[in-house]
Amino acid sequence: MWAVREVKGKKRSAWQARWSVAGRPTANARSFATKGAAEARRAEIFTAVKKGEAFDVVTGLPVREVLAQRAAKPPPAPRSWLEVARGFTDAKWEERQAPGSRRSIAQGLSSITVALFDAPVPAEFEELVREALAGWSFNTGVRTTPGRDGRSREVPPPDDWAGVLEWMERHSRPVTDLADPEVARAALGALSRRMDSRPAAGNTIVRRRQVFEMAIKYAMARGDLDANPLTGLDWRPPRKLVAVDRRVVVNADQARRLFAAVAEHAPDLEAFYARIYHAALRPGELQELRLDQLTLPESGWGEALLDGNNPEISPRWSDAPDGPRQPRELKHRAKGETRPVPLNPRLVAILRRHVDTFGITADGRLFRSGKDGPVKAIRYLARWRQAREIALTPAEQASPLARRPYDLRHAAISGWLNAGVPVTQAAEWAGHSVRVCMLVYAKCIAGQDEAARRRIDAALAAESDTPVVPAAPEAADSHPRLIHSQPETTGLDRTPPGITPAVPEPPTGPDLEF
Repeated sequence: MWAVREVKGKKRSAWQARWSVAGRPTANARSFATKGAAEARRAEIFTAVKKGEAFDVVTGLPVREVLAQRAAKPPPAPRSWLEVARGFTDAKWEERQAPGSRRSIAQGLSSITVALFDAPVPAEFEELVREALAGWSFNTGVRTTPGRDGRSREVPPPDDWAGVLEWMERHSRPVTDLADPEVARAALGALSRRMDSRPAAGNTIVRRRQVFEMAIKYAMARGDLDANPLTGLDWRPPRKLVAVDRRVVVNADQARRLFAAVAEHAPDLEAFYARIYHAALRPGELQELRLDQLTLPESGWGEALLDGNNPEISPRWSDAPDGPRQPRELKHRAKGETRPVPLNPRLVAILRRHVDTFGITADGRLFRSGKDGPVKAIRYLARWRQAREIALTPAEQASPLARRPYDLRHAAISGWLNAGVPVTQAAEWAGHSVRVCMLVYAKCIAGQDEAARRRIDAALAAESDTPVVPAAPEAADSHPRLIHSQPETTGLDRTPPGITPAVPEPPTGPDLEF
């Protein structure tokens, strides 16, 4: 401690009490208008030293005084749920997630946020709330712009949304309100409903619940919540649909008819659909398929070495919304990782004919529309609906059979499994895990139920010593038969597209990539 000193100024002097804590090079100084006040402060510090009180090294004050100051300060106001959800969205956007995952997060948070206002939404804003939430509040790419210093800054919202955004900011509940079980349960109820108040699909509810949980964990990490308010709530999500509906899988004759209709009305898409049916490619992977990735011998099996994916999605969820095409790495794979897929002889013939007839783009891609752009979903979905109307019977059209081109992928994978391809190999070709392959396609493996019945009959007969007429022998009983014979494609000297129908892969959540 030092003696009180005078600090002379232009108009008047000040008096300082100075002391140093823990040997810090910079002394703690407090200035006072009078010498008596400075002496009194010096005496207080000296008394604390004599009593052996602990001092805070940073502030230089006795710990007793520091604690008193903290107790006197009111705690900061809790952040609103809207602020927390917006921050969570920005954090996920910085992780450079796939556009589809960003969209899933925005849609999930929008469904939850509508239940976390402290007042009913005014009638003039009812139709704008979800639109403004998903299109602005939870879309970081639209709401912010990068500055010269590398930091993002907010941009003014569109005039049409200014009113509803202001109302939502004022009426968003504090995030701490989620500690109330009734509030948390209301949020869970909101994510279980569609915009028209009808129950949402099971997979949708599960995906939204995942987003909600992640936003809560983000709030806990930031100190906005002390504990997870969803823990212990008496609420169970519906069962998630995992296994593929075997009714969507086409057989050989149905596939032949569908491909014939496509070849007649959209011949440039015949190879597009055949590639899904024979090699289980996703539509986004087809958009990035180049000739240099293919091995197409004149006879025998070929191979494709996939390295990109480009699913169609609104550019507003992308990092480069003005870019014409934005390919990404393969789904569930690291950037630069590849995936080999075999091409059976029938598919090789179809692809060779496609290249000879329609050529390739300037960068070597096989499929295009317009000026070498990707094949738009609006086109290949419409052509597929047309092919179903032409090729299928009324009863087949009314069923889920091949309702989407993606169902051809399910046909391919189930066909591989029915042909006896090991599940590990089928999963590698399909581009997902063995667990997913078994969960999704196990019920589409033909012949297993018949073999099980024969085993039960044999066991019952052995117990009762009753002779049993043996079933007609089947070739390769230990290997499931291929239930779909290879469909023929139309046209002269066309070889039938082979392999079996595949079944759709269940939606993953927000491919969230969290």
